[in-house]
Amino acid sequence: MCTAITLQSEQMENFFGRTMDFSYNIEPQLYVVPKYYVWNNIFNLHKFYNCYSFIGIGQKSDGILGFFDGVNERGFAAATLYFAGYAKYEMQIKSTDKEPVSSLDFLHYILGMCGSVEELKEILHDIYIIGLPDPVTQTVAPLHWIATDKSGECVVIEQTEKGLEIFQNPIGIMANSPDFHWHMTNLRNYMNVSPTQTSEAYWGKFHLKPFGQAGGTMQLPGGYTSPERFVRTAYQKTHIQTPKDRTEAIITCFHIMESVSISKGVVTTNRDTYDYTKYIAFINTNTCEYFFKTYDNSQITSVSLWDNYNNSSRPLLLGKLMHPVTFEKM
Repeated sequence: MCTAITLQSEQMENFFGRTMDFSYNIEPQLYVVPKYYVWNNIFNLHKFYNCYSFIGIGQKSDGILGFFDGVNERGFAAATLYFAGYAKYEMQIKSTDKEPVSSLDFLHYILGMCGSVEELKEILHDIYIIGLPDPVTQTVAPLHWIATDKSGECVVIEQTEKGLEIFQNPIGIMANSPDFHWHMTNLRNYMNVSPTQTSEAYWGKFHLKPFGQAGGTMQLPGGYTSPERFVRTAYQKTHIQTPKDRTEAIITCFHIMESVSISKGVVTTNRDTYDYTKYIAFINTNTCEYFFKTYDNSQITSVSLWDNYNNSSRPLLLGKLMHPVTFEKM
């Protein structure tokens, strides 16, 4: 369970972010991966070479460094989300000219290789994705991806039984299953949702008046399933006032995500664990800055790729996202 959005300010800066909703124990950390970093293909066939440096949130488990989201020096940003019941990967290496990339490595691969969405489209012609068990869930995690760049262009990447496909995402929203086309079609069920409301109505001779404001939003779904979160986020993004500047944009992004953030205990799994929002993170693709807050600390923290850039040949660990909460006194 996760939700992702893009949002542009009046200054045409593009912001990209997500909720990380997960029912497994994770300890997300911030990393800076340097330009020209050479790393092992998980299949140990050969090594990958990063064309760009990037900053990302990820986790290292059993020697595997996997990323959840990130942005590179060119302002290309991407995130991975669950895609249960629909993701279908190759399960073994094929005899083909295309490059095998594991589902666990895919986000790292594109952040290191793609300077824009257009470059991503070209690279996808030359690869195929293989599913491998991840060290956290011990399963082949079903994943799909959302990507954007400084221009505001947004795409979704899904590998299903139809193969590896990339879709234009004109609304800049993504959630989990079903597939992206289903979500976009489902929006047609909510065409009558409106920020305004009927002031009065007559049923025969009986005069009806609304209780107050927001009557036009009554049709919006209120649960936490993927389709409901997609609809709520899409409605909010497309009806808010366009943020004037980067500060207003970040504040607006976090407010939008409040409606789809999941409190601990509201959703439980068949493993009797809580599926809740571990963190919310937003990226300014123009400045390569991260802004994030965690479940236990609502203080927004910022970090920049450029403040932590170095010429190291290895990834730089900046630290854990989780920090104890402090209260400012007046």
